[in-house]
Amino acid sequence: MERNQQIRLVRRPVGEPTVEDFRLVEEAVPTPGDGEVLLRTQWLSLDPYMRGRMSEARSYVSPAALDSVMVGGTVGKVVASNDPRFAVGDLALGYGGWQQFSVESAASLQKLDPAMARPSYALGILGMPGMTAYCALNDIGAPKAGETLVVSAAAGAVGQVAGQLGKIAGCRVIGVAGGEEKCRYVVEELGFDACIDRKVEALDDAFARHAPDGIDIYFDNTAGAILEAVMKHLRLGARIPLVGLIEQYNAVTAPKGPNLAPLLVARAKIEGFLVSDHAAHTRDFLKTVGGLLQSGKLHYREDIVEGLEAAPAAFIGLLRGANLGKLLVHTA
Repeated sequence: MERNQQIRLVRRPVGEPTVEDFRLVEEAVPTPGDGEVLLRTQWLSLDPYMRGRMSEARSYVSPAALDSVMVGGTVGKVVASNDPRFAVGDLALGYGGWQQFSVESAASLQKLDPAMARPSYALGILGMPGMTAYCALNDIGAPKAGETLVVSAAAGAVGQVAGQLGKIAGCRVIGVAGGEEKCRYVVEELGFDACIDRKVEALDDAFARHAPDGIDIYFDNTAGAILEAVMKHLRLGARIPLVGLIEQYNAVTAPKGPNLAPLLVARAKIEGFLVSDHAAHTRDFLKTVGGLLQSGKLHYREDIVEGLEAAPAAFIGLLRGANLGKLLVHTA
């Protein structure tokens, strides 16, 4: 008889998570009720927001409960269904979490096209990360041809899409990434105009060199030191979509904030972004980004680890910047 492997959060991390904060357990495979579907997970998405769900600090959602399955987006295959909308063998996008099998309400699932070449893309460029890039850049960044766009975490799941969409809109795009390999990927494969290696370059000097006329849009995935440096180079009317806070997710004490005076001087706008507020744009996003991906105008890279048991170590590496591209666990 098959058993359901689960990874549970058993301790709230203090600072950087450790593998001891998680526990691998086995349970009986659950049985779906009326209107529910049993899915076998094929792909699990690992994302920076999960660090916030491990904490009891005030946030936009409740924290994950201790000794419960860690939350996360999944692509799974239907193995049993009590709802006419799904048949055995269908692929579905859901929120099954860090486990091999999950029971989910059929109403909460999105059926995927069986002809989809890469179902994992539903967790990446054609899913939450891609839609984050598309909506935050367009709704808040409002890119215009000839403007300068800076993207932090430029080789990550969101950053690589945001920068390419900025190029398509006619912007000069400067990435910020950690390491020579990531910077080379951002410039040579994604087509950014330049990439600053945050590990070896002085950020203030690098922005002065690559954006001598200033920065119009800063797509912020990290906050922290990069945001502080960007603020010194804002142009009049600059916009900052604040999408992520990677630099402070593991902070034990509240980080010092940058001087916000340049926002006043530059009459700049900084706006926090949650992709869940932009569901109305889903159809336009899939049509636009899906078309660009199919035509070869958008490129995307995945960083795949094998086996559910590898998820904790891979997630810890994600927060350290060890991945290049969208981080996924292949469980099938």
